[in-house]
Amino acid sequence: MKLDSLISMASQHGRKTVAVAAAEDAEVLEAVAEAVKMKLADFLLYGDKEKIEKLITTQHSELAASESVKIISASNNSIAAEMAVKAVRANEASVVMKGNIPTAAILKAVLNKEYGLRTGAALSHVAVFEIPGYDRFTLVTDAAMNIAPDLEQKAQIIKNAVQVAHSIGIDIPKVAPIAAVEVVNPAMQATLDAAALTVMNKRGQITGCIVDGPLALDNAVSQLAAEHKGINSDVAGKADILMVPAIEVGNVLYKSLIYFANAKVGAVIAGAKAPIVLTSRADTAESKLYSLALALCSASK
Repeated sequence: MKLDSLISMASQHGRKTVAVAAAEDAEVLEAVAEAVKMKLADFLLYGDKEKIEKLITTQHSELAASESVKIISASNNSIAAEMAVKAVRANEASVVMKGNIPTAAILKAVLNKEYGLRTGAALSHVAVFEIPGYDRFTLVTDAAMNIAPDLEQKAQIIKNAVQVAHSIGIDIPKVAPIAAVEVVNPAMQATLDAAALTVMNKRGQITGCIVDGPLALDNAVSQLAAEHKGINSDVAGKADILMVPAIEVGNVLYKSLIYFANAKVGAVIAGAKAPIVLTSRADTAESKLYSLALALCSASK
């Protein structure tokens, strides 16, 4: 599967509006320009109006006269984040996108008790990878939000990832709770949690997917490795979703796929009332576009 297919999927769901907080960012505006060109979405650009207009004039002049883009002045980053979140809360937009603003600032607005986008569920980061040599998407969660999730949080992280998987056409995703080993070891909390999540899935507490673990990374993604270890499982070797036990594991896996495997990625924050595009400043405009397409697919679900 190619991440370009997310763009096709997003275009089939009808045109939505994206609220960008602190839009004065060259690569964010490049992604916006591509999305407008492809007629994926309309945009509300909140931030320093003068800087946004200057970037548009010098780099993306086609946006200057576009009816798909509206620039709204915000006096600082916090106000820009508040305005973007309020636009989604008021149903004026379906997606929040991070621009040139610290992650903490936009999450503060998202989690605001008065006007934010809380649902009572945990927020989590869901990344969709296109990995060379693989014929399917690989979803990794959680590489950016939850530091050391407990069992309840892990169950919610799986539910969030499953919702994203459903939105991109994976009807019954196979979920592998990752650990260092594929057997339950009382000294390793990740294996205990993985076993509990497997039982929760079988008893209907986690639905819309198949969960089986603990699984080590090799036997989660390689059928040959699973066969060598004699693992008989509906998930082993065929995992769609890799749920990591802690943020360090997720962060290293995420970056290893990009830098060692030349994988492409799109990612969203799930679990709020609307998907949040929370890309890194190091992400390319292409990655931001994929993340935007993923968010639009997720918003349609």
